[in-house]
Amino acid sequence: MKGARTLVALWLVTLGLAAHADTPRTDDDSDLPAWAEKQIGPFHARLSRWVESTSRGIDGFFGTTDALSVNTDSYLRLSQEWDWREGDPFDQDLGARFRLDLPTTEERLRLIIESEPDETRGTLAEQESALTDDRADSLGDLLVGLNRLGDRDKTRHWNTRVGAGIKLRLPLEPYVRLTSQRLWTLQDGPWQLHSDNRLSWFNGDGYSARTRWDLGRPLDEQRHLRFLTNAQWREEVDHLEFSQVVELNRRLSRRSVLRTSGGVIGESGSRPVIEDSYLEVRFRRDVHKGFTFLDVAPSLHFPRDAHRDPRWALTLRLEMYFRRHIDRVTL
Repeated sequence: MKGARTLVALWLVTLGLAAHADTPRTDDDSDLPAWAEKQIGPFHARLSRWVESTSRGIDGFFGTTDALSVNTDSYLRLSQEWDWREGDPFDQDLGARFRLDLPTTEERLRLIIESEPDETRGTLAEQESALTDDRADSLGDLLVGLNRLGDRDKTRHWNTRVGAGIKLRLPLEPYVRLTSQRLWTLQDGPWQLHSDNRLSWFNGDGYSARTRWDLGRPLDEQRHLRFLTNAQWREEVDHLEFSQVVELNRRLSRRSVLRTSGGVIGESGSRPVIEDSYLEVRFRRDVHKGFTFLDVAPSLHFPRDAHRDPRWALTLRLEMYFRRHIDRVTL
């Protein structure tokens, strides 16, 4: 009962934050005091310039002088996460993830340097419980490779991308990756179906395959409904994992969103087994000028290994992006 009271209180705090976020403010760019903004602003500007200039400098060496003017997808993301699960010790992690995108090496051929490939992010249960895709040890799985981009419009054809390279750890691990995407608008209506599929081989981990199907539609100007289906197989585990999630996303204001979701996560050997089912409310706030975000996510889980008894959880996360162009609020 103590855990239930704790999470109910935290859930009410989340809704209070959401209500506060919907209140108009005179300063609509930041929730931080002036003294904090004076400290963060110059630091963010310097590091963002370094990320972009490093990307363009490497690209200019390998590619052409167009590297000084074309758009780049390079970024650095730093995060601090606090995680509490009923029955488990309190946990906190400092995470970092980066990507250097070098677009002018050759037409439709890109040199990519990034931390932590998606294939090393663990089980679907671990991925679903994470607010974003950072991990504290992500710098230990540095990838350097070439991606050949597809040139087809994914609303008309399957858009396929092929990549290959090495993972920079001893011994060096070569990898090959194939991804394919497709987007359908159903009967010219509001429903859209997006398919994202990946097949990979890493020398140390073997083969893996994942498919993701995202069916969604806007309900009005502020709300969006999504149904997400995921399936994943990894050779090192050698069983199929699957998840089914329904989400209702509501934009509270220009800088705040609220997501209410429920889902099931399972495994399939000789017969499918539901490992966990959960309900979650997630509040995300752009607390400072489009590059500093706060997440508050209380949830209720019914795990199989706890005989389906309810288990409360809470995740708090503060993250900062370093890049020139950033979406104001992303979920």
